[in-house]
Amino acid sequence: MGKKAIIIGSGFSGMSSASFMAKAGYDVTVIEKHSMPGGRARRLSKSGFHFDMGPSWYWMPDVFERYFAAFGKNVCDYYSLSLLDPSYRVFWNDHYDDIPHGVENLKRLFEQWEPGAAKNLEKFLDEASFKYRMGMQKMVYKPGLRLTEFADREVMKGMMQLDMFTSVRTHISKFFKHPAIRQLLEFPILFLGAHPENTPALYTLMNHADINGGTWYPQGGMYSVVDGMHKLAKELGVRFFFNEHVTGFEISNSRINSVLTDLNDYHADVVIGSADYHFIEQKLLPARYRSYSSAWWQRRKLAPSCLIYYVGLDKKLNNIRHHNLFFDAPFETHSTEIYKTRSWPTDPLFYVCASSVTDASVAPPGCENLFFLVPISAGLFDDDEWLREHYFDMIVKRLEKHTGEKISGNIIYKESFATSDFVNEYHSFNGNAYGLANTLNQTAFLKPKCKSSKISNLYYTGQLTVPGPGVPPSLISGEVVAGVAHRYQNEQS
Repeated sequence: MGKKAIIIGSGFSGMSSASFMAKAGYDVTVIEKHSMPGGRARRLSKSGFHFDMGPSWYWMPDVFERYFAAFGKNVCDYYSLSLLDPSYRVFWNDHYDDIPHGVENLKRLFEQWEPGAAKNLEKFLDEASFKYRMGMQKMVYKPGLRLTEFADREVMKGMMQLDMFTSVRTHISKFFKHPAIRQLLEFPILFLGAHPENTPALYTLMNHADINGGTWYPQGGMYSVVDGMHKLAKELGVRFFFNEHVTGFEISNSRINSVLTDLNDYHADVVIGSADYHFIEQKLLPARYRSYSSAWWQRRKLAPSCLIYYVGLDKKLNNIRHHNLFFDAPFETHSTEIYKTRSWPTDPLFYVCASSVTDASVAPPGCENLFFLVPISAGLFDDDEWLREHYFDMIVKRLEKHTGEKISGNIIYKESFATSDFVNEYHSFNGNAYGLANTLNQTAFLKPKCKSSKISNLYYTGQLTVPGPGVPPSLISGEVVAGVAHRYQNEQS
């Protein structure tokens, strides 16, 4: 048998690292506290409804294709994809727009809003595409252990084009004046990263992912991706143990000998933490083995948390798409409340996924499956039942107003999930949903390192380390850390 690798957590990054470690010849065991794989991408199945509990957007299909190809497989071996067109619907204050798939279609829409915007969109996307290509080829697959990893001639030559020292907001404003266009191009940053004023324009690569890459849907929901990765891992010989909580480690000579759980002890040659980085380091490791202090962690800037509702209706809706963004409230006010004042939003933007519009299998016949998400600041723990009902009532009334359809009397299933649940269910640092904000001083080698500086065989993967938040980055993170772990263990042999 090969050396034993223990993976803590079975989210996207955990299963990715497990499969790559198995491919490298390790005997791999994954320990998961929940009853199923997926971590934050678990499935909630109740009353005939099937909800993706976390991620619901499938962007960057090339990353998924690359992942499965690394094992001689194809995406279609595990799940089927449908291209969404329109990609999503945006509800403004007094009307809505369907955002079409395809650059030419989007150019026509933008030109209606702002003369000259079509030509400017071409220029903007050319730059975004360059950033995406450069990022994928030269940056995101690096472990970020030292600055010299990025001493690449092509990267240095293209540094100005990467716009590392210009903000997303400033960069977009060079091309467009119309507020709706600006909001559309800023929304991936607002929902997943940091305030657009504080995010390097490098991250407009997400606009390439959105517009050029398209918005896709895996039939059965995002859990189909989880299920596919789980099946692949088992085919590679990975073993999974569910309903088991990691409680600590047996450590000697600055090396983990065993991973301890509430049920078993597991001998370990390599340990990869895919559970919350902060929890493993600050709660499971003794203080002398921690790479970072508690004060250091408290200085980190976090991406948002979320207030989520899983809702089942006993009827179908007519005026809604698969993905729906409600930008009918002041954009800047909500952004400030998430990232600056860190307060509960007064009039929030929100998102609704109605996956049953595309996929009849996720809801009973004649019913609708709705996923409501309100981005909120991490660290807001007074999310009691009254407050949850207050926000639910607010956003349902706005949905009813804009769609012209009543739903409050047709709800047959509802469950909420908020900041305190992220802590209880995932040990999430300050209840964050997406990891660290994509600020300049939290990019690449400035993120928490994927290798412990105090434990010789402990590594980390997931949204709090490289390359960052999101599903595709999590797949990449698993591959990167597996490579680092395998290399270092070989050097020590």
